[in-house]
Formats: sequence, C-alpha cells, structure tokens
Amino acid sequence: MQKRTVALAALTALAVMPAPAAQAKTQLNVIPWGQSEPGVNWTGTPGLLPNDTQARMYDRLTPLFRRVTNAQLVPSADGSGYFKDATLKREDDPSYVSSEVVSGTAPGFGTVSARLKRDQYGVPYIFSDTDAGATFASGYVAAEDRGLLIKQARSGGVAALIDLPNAPAINLILGLYDYKPSPAVLARAERTQTKGIEAQGARGRQLLSDIDVYVAGINAWFAEHDPSVKPLGRIDLYAINAVKAQFLGEGGGAELDNANLLSALDASLGRRRGDAAWTDLRATNDPDTTTTTTRRAHWQPAVPLKRAKGLVRLRRNSFRSSVPPLPGASAAAAASARPREHLASNILIASGRRSSTGSPLFAGGPQIGYNYPGLTYEEQLVSPSKRVRGATSAPFPGYMLIGSGENFAWTLTSAGADIVDTYAERLCGGSRTRYRYKGRCRRMTQVDAGTIAKNGKTVRFRYPQTVHGPVKGYARTRGGRLVAITTRRSSRGREAVDLLFNQDLTNGKVTDAKSFIRAAGRSPQTFNSFYANATQAAFFTSGRLPLRPRGVSPDLPVDGSGRYEWRGVLPNARHPQVTNPRSGYIVNWNNKPARGWPASDERFGNEGGPQRVDLLDHELDSRRDHTLASVLDAENAGATEDVRAQRFFDTLRYALGVTRAPSKRAEDTLQVLQAWNSSGGSRVDTDGDGKIDSPGATVMDTAWRGITDAGLCRRLGRSGCRALQARISRYDTPPGGQYSGWHQYMDKDLRTMLHFRVRGRYRLRYCGNGNLKRCSQDLWRAIDRAGATLTRRYGPDTSTWLEPAAKITYSPVPLIPMQYTNRPTGIHQVMTFGP
Repeated sequence: MQKRTVALAALTALAVMPAPAAQAKTQLNVIPWGQSEPGVNWTGTPGLLPNDTQARMYDRLTPLFRRVTNAQLVPSADGSGYFKDATLKREDDPSYVSSEVVSGTAPGFGTVSARLKRDQYGVPYIFSDTDAGATFASGYVAAEDRGLLIKQARSGGVAALIDLPNAPAINLILGLYDYKPSPAVLARAERTQTKGIEAQGARGRQLLSDIDVYVAGINAWFAEHDPSVKPLGRIDLYAINAVKAQFLGEGGGAELDNANLLSALDASLGRRRGDAAWTDLRATNDPDTTTTTTRRAHWQPAVPLKRAKGLVRLRRNSFRSSVPPLPGASAAAAASARPREHLASNILIASGRRSSTGSPLFAGGPQIGYNYPGLTYEEQLVSPSKRVRGATSAPFPGYMLIGSGENFAWTLTSAGADIVDTYAERLCGGSRTRYRYKGRCRRMTQVDAGTIAKNGKTVRFRYPQTVHGPVKGYARTRGGRLVAITTRRSSRGREAVDLLFNQDLTNGKVTDAKSFIRAAGRSPQTFNSFYANATQAAFFTSGRLPLRPRGVSPDLPVDGSGRYEWRGVLPNARHPQVTNPRSGYIVNWNNKPARGWPASDERFGNEGGPQRVDLLDHELDSRRDHTLASVLDAENAGATEDVRAQRFFDTLRYALGVTRAPSKRAEDTLQVLQAWNSSGGSRVDTDGDGKIDSPGATVMDTAWRGITDAGLCRRLGRSGCRALQARISRYDTPPGGQYSGWHQYMDKDLRTMLHFRVRGRYRLRYCGNGNLKRCSQDLWRAIDRAGATLTRRYGPDTSTWLEPAAKITYSPVPLIPMQYTNRPTGIHQVMTFGP
C-alpha cells in the first residue's frame, strides 16, 4: 500500500477532470453527525472544521419554523449556515484541505490507484482513471471513516442474515454486543448470498467483482493502520448490508402482537364485538388515509376474521421464547424483541404547475436515528462510469446509497410492506422438535448460531428451524394446543441483491424516470424510492412482495401445515409508482404509497385517520406555486408540528361543543389549545430558552391520557385498553417520531358520531361507549382536569404553562444535543435541476 500526502500548493499540478456538462441550479445537503468517527487519523488536518459543525448547521434550521427563505439556500463554506454545497466538485477545486494518492492490488485488476481529496468538512472526493481504482479507494475511505462501525457490524450483521430470533442486528451493534457466529452459520450464509447474486447474470457478476475490489481497499487500510483486524471477505459485506435490510427494509412480522391484542379484545368485549373492534383498530386499508399517489395499486385485499383461512388464534401472552435473552436483558425483553422500523424519513417534491420554475423542487432524505458514529457518511466518486455524490455506507461497494448525479437526485423512505409472515407449526406427538408439514412429520433443523457476549456474560444461541424459518418460541392456541412459532421473510437469502439498484444509480445506468423505476424494481427490500431531474419526478415502491393464497390473512399467525404457502411474488408493474403526477406533488413520510394498498401488520393502526404526512401536505397547500425555499419551509415547519394540534384539534373542538364546559377553567384551558392550533401547533423553541413556545403543547400532553381514556377506554374496558396501549402507544411523543397514536382512531370515531362525512366507518362506536353527549362530557372532564393540574404546577397564568422542549442526543458517543425536529438525518438533500 502506497500513500503520498500532497501540499495544497501542489494541487494545481494534479490531473484535472473535465467540468460537468450541466450543473444543477441548487444542490445542497447536510449530514448532522458529520464525516468522521472518534479516533480517525485525518481529523487534525489544517483547515478542517470540527466534526460537530454539520450538527450545528442542522440544528440551526429548526427554530426558523415557517421563516425559511432563500437565505438558507446559500451553501456554507465555514459552517456558519444551514447546508453545504453538494455539487460534483472538480479535481482542481481550491477548497480541498488535503490530498493523497491511494493505491493497491485489486483482485482481477492488478495495481489500481485513485486521487483522494478532502474538503473542510472532511468529505472525501475520489478521482480515478478506472472504475476499479475508485471502488478500491471507496473501500479505503470506508475503513478510515467508519472502521469502528465495520468492526462491530461485520459480525453483528450476521444476525440479520439468519434472522437470529429475538436479537435484531441493530440492537447488537448499537448495544456494543460481541457476537461470534459459528463457522457453519457463516459458511452457509455466504453460499446463499453469493448464489443469489450469481443468479442475477452480468450485473451480479459485476457486483461480486466490485465487492472483492472494495473489500481489498478496506483491508489495505486496516493492514496499514490497524493490522490486528482480521481481513474482511464477502460475508462481511453481506452481513453489514443485512443490517440496513433488517433495520429499514423489512415490513410485517408483528402477527404475535396482533394475536395478543385480538385475544384481549375478545376477552373484554366478547368474540363478535372483540373481532369488530380489532378490525376497526387494525385499519388495514382505511379509505380515509393519505396516500402518496391517488392511483390505485392492488396487492392483498383485507380478509374478514370470520372468513380467514388458516387463521390460528393464540391464547393471550402464551408465547415463550425458545432462545435465551441477550446478556443483561430480561426474558420479557427477549420475548418481545423484533426489528423495529425507523419511521421518520420524508420527501417533498413539487413539480409541474406547483413549481414556480417548472422543474421539480426536491427536499428530503432518510431518518435513521441520531448515532455517532453515524451509519452513513458522504462521498464523491468520479471515474469513467461513476459521477455521483451523496450518502453511502460501509456495505456499499463503491456505490452511492442516496445522493445525486450531475442532473438528477434520488432518495428513499422505508415502505414497510408486508414481506414477513408468522406461522404456527403443528407439533407431532408432544414433541417440540418435530412438526407436521404437507401431511408428514418432519424433524426441525438445529442451528448453532454462535455466542453473544457483553460485560463478561456470554450466551450461546441455539434454536430449531422449520421450512419456514427460525423457531422464535412456542405458544398455545385458544384451544390449548402447543404450537411452534416461526417466521418467513421473502427477502431472506437475497439481501445483497438490493445493491444492484445502487449499482445502476452509481454507474450511469439511470438516465430518466423510466430507467430509475426499472432499477428500483431490482431490490427485494421494501422501500419507497424517489427521483427528480430537470423535467421528471417519480417514485416506486420496491420489495419482494409475496402473493398469499386468497382468503389468508397476513395480519395473524397462519397454520404452517403447508396448505397456505405463498404462490409467487407481485410483478413490479403492479407496485405503487408514478411519474409526473397531475397534482404536481410527490410527498411521503413513510405513509401508505397508494390507494388500495394494504398497511403491513406491523403498521397496526398507523395508516388511518389524521397522519403526520398531512402536516406536510397542509404546509405545501398553503401556497399555489413553490420555490425551493418554500418547499424546504414546508418540510421544516411540519418537522416540529404536533399532528394532534393541527389535524385532530378541530374534530375534538366540535365534539366538545356538543355540551357546555364544566367550568371557566376548562374554557380557558381549551382556549390555550385553540391558540396553539391557530399559531401552527408547533413544539418548536424559537427563542432558545429551552421551552416550547406555546403552552398548548403542555395542555395537550397533560390532557392526552384523559382524552384517550374518554375516546376509547370506556368502550374497550380496562384490559382491552391496556392491550391496545401495548400494541400502539397513545401518542409517539417527541423525541419519538409522532408516527402513531390514538388520535387516528378518535378522529374517525368522533366525526362519525358528529355525522360528518366519513369513509370507512368503524363497526363500533367508542367515545362515551357510543353516546355522543357522554363522550363530550368525558372529554371536557379531561380538559378540566388538565387545567387544574397545570394551575397547581405553574399557577393561574396560562402563558407560563411552558414545558421543556425535547432534546435529541446522540448514542453511543455523545455529540451536541439538538432541539427536537423530525427531519432527515442520514442525509438531508435540498435540490433542483434546470436547463
């Protein structure tokens, strides 16, 4: 490995790449956790800004709320602004603060090299005369900038490859667990992934070559700087990629949670009303919900419980895990552990008649938490086939995850489509290791997955496996029969095939919306993918979507006897997609992509009634045509607004109006909520005093339990109410993502009782047990009690009822604390392309 540092004065002597033929009018981005991780060797470079600079830029935008202007679209060279320039830089750009040559041996290519430069933010710019040289240098940068992540995720990610029961890979990585997979597990996983890639033909062969070259670059850096690290191989890239697949690219698998709620509701309300309540609250395909496109997309129709084929009703809370808890975790935690989606990515595209320029206006990105070191980092690649810049991550072999080219940009949000099912396996003759499948008893395969250690405690993970997948544990049916609980995932064994999408984006195969949609369709993972160039805006929902037999419910455990197996996968032509919609808008905040598209069983009740995406739609609709600044303004405002204040409050107010307020205090308390609604319903702290500006947020938070008790618990009963709360929180309060809450149920129920126009009415009435007057009185009582509580806490002056603003903190290594906002973190792009 040869490395040569070059002084800034000598930069002009280096080879110069041709200038881009057509540049964007505006290309900006910010990645709040910055480029480096603790201990990287380039952080002492003169001219380099502190690594928390981008976090401060990101945080600086939040308190502006609805006051974003063109001033925020000026790229910042010194970190004093809001975004940095994200255009493709020339090799002779004067802003670089360092330069070096990276070279080494790449499998199949011999000696390769690239010129690696960094700007004041630490962003690496890779220039090479060969694609292999750029890929090798990209691996070198991955090890340099995310070496800690690679070392932790290369083993932890194997848990995602094999669906290790009750041990999500992201938990192992962020929890700093030491997972040592068994040799047999590693060998089997590598064979499966490689076979899946090879089946993709020429693109698959190119992917394997890129992985080998990229891994050589990673190993070259470790050999020079951390030789104690065991050299990486293909399996390590497969494993790290599987972390992203499990964390962000799966949906479904919550059938056990749903079964527990169904059992509790049946016990509380009786079988007929319990089933009706479960169906209402499930909201599989609520016609009232907001969608990204008005086009219809059909996949699997909702199945009534009384006609569901193969449905296995389980006894409530009878599930017992078959694997031990992680070291230091409780058995209860093991029983409930499953991968949770990070549902906070958003995108706003205004185009056509809604764009003042005529070109699409693009703002958005993925929300993948607040971690330092971050899971993504920035990079530019320029070589014969590559001309891209954006966010990438350790498992992408010289490919861009999200970013832009010379004249287009793209991003992703998690779609959460249902690609994971739960089966109840019939056991044979009292055995826990033999099960009946297609008419005969079979012996389960025993898997030795290796050991997981932390803080001196080590646990060995062994579990049985059926034809459907790993056995998570055992449960009892309503009739008392013991069954084994297994999961099947349609993308299993194909995780790395997802990289073909990024291969096309990086290597110049995407030239328009049509080729973008074709490329996105290669992914077996479930994402919404978004694209914009100077004239087109498009999106596509990807995933290897299983076709279940007609009449089989995907929401609850299914009989695993072999009678109810998948019948193929949904063709890409039937996936949600649109190019240049007539509305001029493409907006998504992890919500339902299309009319008629079912919510996965994991998204229980999250896609009916008022949703947070309505905040973005409302902000966009506040003006007829948009500039890039106004699109960003809409995103920034929606990021701190409380959906209960903006989308539920009017319905609540009408319900309260049915009866009179019980006291002057209750009237005054309601006026505080009204004022909050009128001012935008934001939880922002604009003056920096550490408190939310409006006392309305304090009132809503204080009254919410009483409001939701009135709205649902009188009908569901104490046990039904507790079970619903275990399944879906009353409100995903900041710093949570505001994705779910009982306001979604209450809005439809109250509007129905008030005789408003309602599509998809519920089977039961809930508030006040179906009595509107009693409902109104119960809601007033909740408001009055909140006023009394706050008067005791703060005094009678309602303007002093201010609660602390939520703060966002980084883990596992602290960075700066930031004010709560629900904007993208993996990379936040603001872009428009013109002639």
